[in-house]
Amino acid sequence: MGQEIKVTGLVLNAGNIGEFDKRVTLLTKERGRITAFARGAKKATSPYAAACQPLTFGEFSLYEGRSSFNLMWADVGHYFEGVKEDLLLVSYGSYFCEFASYLTRENNDEKEILKLLYLSLRALEKKTIDPKLIRRVFEIKLMALYGQGMEVFCCTQCGSTEDLSCFDSSAGGILCSNCRKSGGRAVHISGSAVYTLQFILSSPPEKLYTFRVSKEVLKELDSVSESFLKQYVSHHFKSLDFLELL
Repeated sequence: MGQEIKVTGLVLNAGNIGEFDKRVTLLTKERGRITAFARGAKKATSPYAAACQPLTFGEFSLYEGRSSFNLMWADVGHYFEGVKEDLLLVSYGSYFCEFASYLTRENNDEKEILKLLYLSLRALEKKTIDPKLIRRVFEIKLMALYGQGMEVFCCTQCGSTEDLSCFDSSAGGILCSNCRKSGGRAVHISGSAVYTLQFILSSPPEKLYTFRVSKEVLKELDSVSESFLKQYVSHHFKSLDFLELL
């Protein structure tokens, strides 16, 4: 028999089903990523129409059937209005949600990824940190929480912790100068960039958005993250197409 469950989560995306209903994808603390049907959510009089919008965080009551979930009620904790009202920021937020949706699964423990996503959206909303930096921090930390983090504390070839000055995505991370392969894809990165990567990967999500970097270091993070994702993520994110046009 079905049962009612309560979950805390964030709406990753929503789509129309028929004339009046919606299908929402939620990243939840209790059940990982799940899909639920919201009957009548397209109606203006629906008590949870607003809760079915992407980038909405709160508590959701669901009826769990044999093969699907149905939304019964929702108590919204945060709408992220500051993100939704800004075209650039909502584009970043949509990309974060699409990326998280791609990596997460139902019944997996995705609490840390949910926390990272929530705090990344809050960082966008506060507008005190360059959204380009927030994006790179999110990507690098998300991959680590997923189990595919880059090695940045020692050389991936010899294990040395000295003279870490190159990054090679095909090697999975940092190389020392002695192990850099001639003609390989390793690129030089500064000590400041290495330290920034180490901070991102060693810090809990709550501490991630507490720093700034120079334009030069941000450019290095761009290169590192892009090459790493190209190496290990074989997926095309539609939201990224629009974001890169802005």
